[in-house]
Amino acid sequence: MARNIQSLERAAAMLRLLAGGERRLGLSDIASSLGLAKGTAHGILRTLQLEGFVEQDEASGRYQLGAELLRLGTTYLDVHELRARALVWTDDLARSSGESVYLGVLHQQGVLIVHHVFRPDDSRQVLEIGAMQPLHSTALGKVLSAYDPVAHSEAIEADRKAFTDRTVSELDAFENVLDITRARGYSADVEETWEGVAGVAAPIHDRRRMPVGAVGITGAVERLCRDGELRPELIAAVRDCARAVSRDLGAGRF
Repeated sequence: MARNIQSLERAAAMLRLLAGGERRLGLSDIASSLGLAKGTAHGILRTLQLEGFVEQDEASGRYQLGAELLRLGTTYLDVHELRARALVWTDDLARSSGESVYLGVLHQQGVLIVHHVFRPDDSRQVLEIGAMQPLHSTALGKVLSAYDPVAHSEAIEADRKAFTDRTVSELDAFENVLDITRARGYSADVEETWEGVAGVAAPIHDRRRMPVGAVGITGAVERLCRDGELRPELIAAVRDCARAVSRDLGAGRF
């Protein structure tokens, strides 16, 4: 049986302590509440402080929860709400398109898949929730790079690897792709990341009209494309899904 890591248990206990009761606590209060020596408590608090999970008031010396922990909590809530609002619409998109549907958000210079609906057939498929996709070559990534300033900066600064001979890696050409994406309201990936695979994605906005994610479909080129171009009805279906999720998040009409 795996043993728990004591220092992590103590750090978690400190965060729970600071999250309840008084807003700020001194070192002695924290140490006595958790049954720790002051030196041990101070070492853990110092580490949490360096990571931004705890802040220390300069005047009183007392500790409180830090901005980084609050940011992580807000991010979790945002993603949770995004997934919850998208469930029905992504199921509908999978049925209408006959393809796999992915919901992605910006995470660590890439696209984190937070929801995946299988292609509605009997083929064997692997659940890809938690998988990462590149920003510069996938349909989901290009949508985020086009609409989210942070994603744009990360895609520009990243090493834009050429996965196939169709991958757009050169900066000016990539910026042109993003301009086209913003102009038409969706992005495409036709064998830019994986040979024989195509995708289309559209942005999702929240009540502040800020981009919070992207939704798209991915499948074999021969199914998604006709005469070398993405099928218009699939593009329309993806854009309708993105608009529906955005409306449910309070964004109104786009």
